[in-house]
Amino acid sequence: MSPGLVGQGEEIMRVLIVEDEPSLGQQLKNTLEGAGYAIDLATDGEEGLFLGQTESYDAVVLDLGLPEIDGLTVLDRWRKEGKVMPVLVLTARDSWSDKVAGLDAGADDYVAKPFQSEELIARLRALIRRASGNASSELTAGGVRLDTRSGKVTLAGEPVKLTAQEYKLLSYLLHHKGKVVSRTELIEHIYDQDFDRDSNTIEVFVTRIRKKLGQEVITTIRGLGYSLEDPDA
Repeated sequence: MSPGLVGQGEEIMRVLIVEDEPSLGQQLKNTLEGAGYAIDLATDGEEGLFLGQTESYDAVVLDLGLPEIDGLTVLDRWRKEGKVMPVLVLTARDSWSDKVAGLDAGADDYVAKPFQSEELIARLRALIRRASGNASSELTAGGVRLDTRSGKVTLAGEPVKLTAQEYKLLSYLLHHKGKVVSRTELIEHIYDQDFDRDSNTIEVFVTRIRKKLGQEVITTIRGLGYSLEDPDA
């Protein structure tokens, strides 16, 4: 994604990839990072299980054939522990039994190998949308409209250019419209694990978004975080 412009319009969220095949895992990581997602990559089931238990993700891409702990067991344990993040499983193309087993274990969707990157991104986009209660690909609040497919943001019908990080933050708040989102939650969902979580960049991005979309678009809830309300609701 260009540092100055919104990229391909994916919902910019935090995704865990659990894939033991090095080249495929890196390919997935590069592809999703290129689409703007914050990515953590686990290379075996034990590591993937731990990250899913201890970190907050908007979605998971989970291979079923993993070393240490297989993918079905990982998924089953997450669900039994009450983890509700959407999970997209990777299956062998001709293995219908893997697909059935994955769905029965709590998967939300599957992609058969080999697959096209565009299909995987589209399925992730749909899963994240549905999980946050948004059936439409367009997110709105008052005169602000964000199209998750094209990456375009408009204010009262006029295009507004946002940087990649401004788009990420606005997208997350729109997905959680009407809720108070803490600064820590924003950092966890728009950056990867290595980001300095004491950074004040969230405040900087909020200020920039207000300058472009209006001071009233994002409300600061002192001591709690930020909220994006729909003035027409």
